[in-house]
Amino acid sequence: MSGHSKWSTIKRKKGAIDAKRGKIFTRLIKEITVAARAGGGDIEGNPRLRTAVAAAKAENMPKDNITRAIKKGTGEIAGEIYEEIMYEGYGPGGVAVLVECMTDNRNRTVADVRHFFSKNNGNLGEFGCVSWMFEKKGLITIDKKGVSEEKLMDLALEAGAEDVVEEENEFQIHTAPDTFDSVRSTLEENGLSFVDASVSMLPKNTIEVTDEKVAKSLLRLMESLEDHDDVQNVYSNFDIDDALMEQLS
Repeated sequence: MSGHSKWSTIKRKKGAIDAKRGKIFTRLIKEITVAARAGGGDIEGNPRLRTAVAAAKAENMPKDNITRAIKKGTGEIAGEIYEEIMYEGYGPGGVAVLVECMTDNRNRTVADVRHFFSKNNGNLGEFGCVSWMFEKKGLITIDKKGVSEEKLMDLALEAGAEDVVEEENEFQIHTAPDTFDSVRSTLEENGLSFVDASVSMLPKNTIEVTDEKVAKSLLRLMESLEDHDDVQNVYSNFDIDDALMEQLS
């Protein structure tokens, strides 16, 4: 299981970070605003905005909030100007970590991110130090319950997906970034719902973490980063054995 999907699974099980609906809305509003500023306010003509709005609707965000965020992005109403930054570094055990941020204060954000790394036995690195270990891919996660693997494989691959990977309780569909939207739409049209659907940074290879102290520090680092208001996503290439995860839980 990849570091990203492992962390995503851990977050869902813990339920502590993503249960904060206000924080979810804040991140989604930032993404909608930036997507609208970058590609315009037409949802159908802007794939990134369409994905962000779909994610917002999945979280039951009120329509007025979505409309307001789009208008902030297009400049129709006043709003903050967010800068997109990707920080890179090494966490405990030498694992690679990417931190995707949207901020209106770069100095504040980098200071906080550096502090989280150093506090948890990691190091914030230079641009490019670990990003080469990841690939930008569409990732659609579907719960195994109520879906036939054969049907899912046929639908996903026919729509242009690159691969369908079976995990313990879910299927993960990998796509190229430019086919993500069409694959997601095809699956939606066929009545499938998603645990998660986004364009992500997936690790090319993983590092197995077997030491309990390292695993604890790593999870603290990931949680600290995820909980920061300026952080949109955190990606890593770690793999913690399920037995050790049970022990830590």
